[in-house]
Amino acid sequence: MEYSEYRSHDAVGLAGLVAAGEVSATELLELAITRAGAVNGRLNAIITPMHEAARARAAEPLSGPFAGVPFLLKDLMQDYAGLPTGSGCRALRDRPAERHSEVVSRWLAAGLVVFGKTNTPEFGAKGITEPEVYGATRNPWDLGRTPGGSSGGSAAAVAAGILPMAGANDGGGSIRIPAACCGLFGLKAGRGLVPAGPLAAEHLLGAATDGVLSRSVRDSAAMLDVLTGTPDPGGPYLAARPAAPYAELARRAPERLRIGFSTRSPLGTEVHPQAVAAVEDAAALLASLGHVVEPAETGIDEHRLALDFLSMWCVQLAHTVDDIRRTTGAGPDGFELDTHLLAAAGRAVRAPDHYATHQRWNTYNRELAAFHSRYDLLLTPTLARPAVRIGELDTPAPVRAVAKVLLRLGLLGTLAGTKAWERAVIANLSATPYTQLANLTGRPAMSVPTYRTPDGLPLGVQFVGPLGGEGTLLALATQLEAARPWAALAPAL
Repeated sequence: MEYSEYRSHDAVGLAGLVAAGEVSATELLELAITRAGAVNGRLNAIITPMHEAARARAAEPLSGPFAGVPFLLKDLMQDYAGLPTGSGCRALRDRPAERHSEVVSRWLAAGLVVFGKTNTPEFGAKGITEPEVYGATRNPWDLGRTPGGSSGGSAAAVAAGILPMAGANDGGGSIRIPAACCGLFGLKAGRGLVPAGPLAAEHLLGAATDGVLSRSVRDSAAMLDVLTGTPDPGGPYLAARPAAPYAELARRAPERLRIGFSTRSPLGTEVHPQAVAAVEDAAALLASLGHVVEPAETGIDEHRLALDFLSMWCVQLAHTVDDIRRTTGAGPDGFELDTHLLAAAGRAVRAPDHYATHQRWNTYNRELAAFHSRYDLLLTPTLARPAVRIGELDTPAPVRAVAKVLLRLGLLGTLAGTKAWERAVIANLSATPYTQLANLTGRPAMSVPTYRTPDGLPLGVQFVGPLGGEGTLLALATQLEAARPWAALAPAL
C-alpha cells in the first residue's frame, strides 16, 4: 500500500482492508511510523514512541472491530502498563503505570496497534499544548500556531496524516478545542458513558471523559461503541445506552432539528469575526438541510459557570500536586509555575465554598435542560478565535516574576485571586469560553470542522446536545460531513 492510499482511508476503512486480507497490520504500522518520522520533528506530536512493542503486536493474530489499525494514546489518563503516563509533568515522566486504564484495555481488545503516546500540557490544564518538559506541539496547518489542547498532540498527529484516529480526553474542551484548531471531528460523550477505571471512579467529578479525535464521523461513532459496549462494574453509576449501536445511529438521517445558536462569549470577552462567521456559515448550511435555526440564549449565568469550573479545576489540581509530592517525593521543581499558581488558588478555596460550587452544577443542568426543551441542540463557536500562536498565552512576565518569589517564600497563595492573577486566567480562557458548559452539565457535545478562515485555517463549530443526545449529534455530523466534506483536506507539510 502506498502512503496516499493509506491517508485516504479512515480507521473503519483500514480495518476492513485488514479483515479482507488486502493489507496487513504490519504494513499499516510501518506506514504510520514512516509518516511520523517524516513530520513529527516539526510537530512534536508524539513524545513516547512504542515502535518495537507495536511491531510485535502487529505480528500477532488480532481481532476486534479495529484489528490492525495503528493508534496513539494521549499521555494523560490513558495508562499503558509499564510505560509512564507523564501528563506533561516532570515529576511523572519516569514513573511507569502499573496497569492499563480501562479505556486502553478496551482499545487493545478492539485490535488497535498502539505505537506511541502524544503530547499534552501539564495535567491537561490548558487549551494549548506547550508543556515545559516536552516542548510545544505545533499545528500542521500553520506551524506557528497551536493545535489546541489538551489533546493537541493527538490532534496534530491525526491532522498530519500519521493515523486516522487517536486517543484523547475532554475535561473542559480538550477534545473539541484541538478538533476545531486542526480541522477534525471531536465528540465528547455524556457523563458516565465511558469508564474511568480502574484508578478512578470518574475524572473531575464526572466532568472529564475519554474519547478520540478523528477525521471521519463514523470512526468516532464506532469507537464510542467500543468504549461504551460493556458497563464498568466498578463505576459509580450505570449510564443509559441507546437501543441501537452508535455506529448505526450515525448512519440514520437526522430528523428535522430545531437548533438555537449564539456567538456571544460567556465571559463577555471579544469574539473574533471569523468565529462569528463560522457559526453563521453553519447556521446557513443547517437551514439549507431543512433544519430550523435561530438565535437563542441558554439563560445560564455562564460567567459564573466559568468561575465555578475554574474553582473545581484548581481544587482538584491542588490535590493532584499534593498527592504526587507525597507518593513520589517530588519537589516544587517537578511542576510548572502555572500549575503551582492554579494549585495555590485551589488550596485557598474553603470547603463550604467548594461544596456550594458543586451544588450550582445542578442549577446549570436544569437551566440547560430547559433550553433543550425548546431546542434540540445548541450551536456556538468552538473557539472564540482561530488557533492562537505558540507562546501567545504564556502567563505574563510580571505575574511569573512575582509568583517565583512567592513560591520560594512559601507565600504563593497570596497571589491567587488577585486582580493580576484573575486577568491572566480570563485572558487564557477568553480563546475557549464555550466548551466548559458541556463538561459541568455532563451533556454530550461535538466540534464539527465545517469552516475555514480566508487564509485556510480550520475553525470548527460546537453543538451541545441533551442527555442521551449522542445519537442525534452523530447523525447530524454525518449529514454535515456529506454536505461539506472535510476528511480529504490535508495540510501542506
